[in-house]
This record gives sequence, C-alpha cells and structure tokens, in this order.
Amino acid sequence: MKSLLNLVHVSKRFHNGEGSEVFPLRDVNLRIEHGERIILLGKSGSGKTTFLNLVGGMDSPTEGRIFFNGNEITGLSTVKLAEYRRRDVGFIFQSFNLFPTLTVGENLMLPLDLLGVSQESKAREILSAVGLDGQWDKFPEQLSGGEQQRVAIARALIKEPRLILADEPTGNLDSETGDRILSLIYEICRDRQTTLIMVTHSSEALWMADRKFRLSRGRLLQEDNTAPKELDRT
Repeated sequence: MKSLLNLVHVSKRFHNGEGSEVFPLRDVNLRIEHGERIILLGKSGSGKTTFLNLVGGMDSPTEGRIFFNGNEITGLSTVKLAEYRRRDVGFIFQSFNLFPTLTVGENLMLPLDLLGVSQESKAREILSAVGLDGQWDKFPEQLSGGEQQRVAIARALIKEPRLILADEPTGNLDSETGDRILSLIYEICRDRQTTLIMVTHSSEALWMADRKFRLSRGRLLQEDNTAPKELDRT
C-alpha cells in the first residue's frame, strides 16, 4: 500500500527584510502511513505551521517533492490544489475560524456545499458525534470555546477527509477543556482510520501519537523515549 504522505528532500526558504535567507524547513524527508497519528513539536517560529501549509497544499516548497497517496501535489495548479484541500484535507485551527454570521448547522454544511453535496442528516450526525445535539441553530458567539472547537472538529471531519491537520487545536482552551478536545480528536481519528498531523508546542498531546517529531532550526527530528535523533535521509 502507498504511504498517505511522502515528503522527499523538502525545503522552504524566505528572504527577510535584511536581504538574508531564512529556512523554516531544511531537507525534510518523511513518510506518513494511512491512519497514523503524528505529533509535531517545536517552539514558535520553528517551522511547524510552514510544514502544515506545505502538506495542506496552501504553500509550495522551494525545493523537494510532496506526494499524497502516491500522487505528487507539488507543482499542481491553484485550482487543483484547492480541489485537493476540499476533498482530502480537513483543517482544525487554534482560533476555530467559524463564520460568526452562520449558525452551527450552516458552518457544518459549508464544506459539503463546496463539494456540491447537501446532506443535512450527515451534518446532524457528526454534530451529535461531537456531543453538540441541540446546538444546530445557535451562532458561534452563543457557544463556549470548547463547544466552538467541537464544531470546528465536526466541520473538518464532515467530508470524511483522509488527512486532518490540526494547528494548536487546544491553544485557546483551558486545560480541562483541552484534554477533552484531544480525547475527542483521538477517538474520532482512530475510529475512522483518519491520518492526523497535530502541531503543538506543549507535551500534553504526546500520549495520542504513534510517532512524534520535533522541528529545530528547520530540521525534522524524530523523538523516542530517550533523546531526539535526526531522521535518516537515505
């Protein structure tokens, strides 16, 4: 079986305002299998969000190639990348990113509308799965932070993507609510065999990882129970 994701010698560099180059990612090589749960650690500015943007088709590497289920996504047109994001990738953000003028139900239906599918019953089912029965007609401002993040999780999962990218999904939540959200993400991805890549700067989510990595100075390091080690690039 093909790996779900394969990054081959991927680098990303920017030019800062002083004329020098900045490398958020340097020669990253990584295979991620179907259904794996990956935790990506690192300090602010270490390249974690850049990594998600590249894998999610929101940016392109300066060097290297990225494959999704055996098909290369580097070099795809803007239209094809948008199709990839709509069909195959679900995003969970720290700031929830719900539309404030839409109800919970309308926020959930939006990804299906973009795919040309209208299945209110499916949207209500996923809302129930995240424990928000009875919240369909409410607006985001009427919900707590934890409830809003549950809606965001439901929205990411409703189209049944093969890949979930979570960028600090508990960063705006208190510890107790954050723990419940992590458990919910874990259970849903496990039950649906959905691949998860979660970015965090804390160690609270490490229990749910099949593998964990750390980004440091643009290098991807795999961590074990002792000391981190740089990934083999052969």
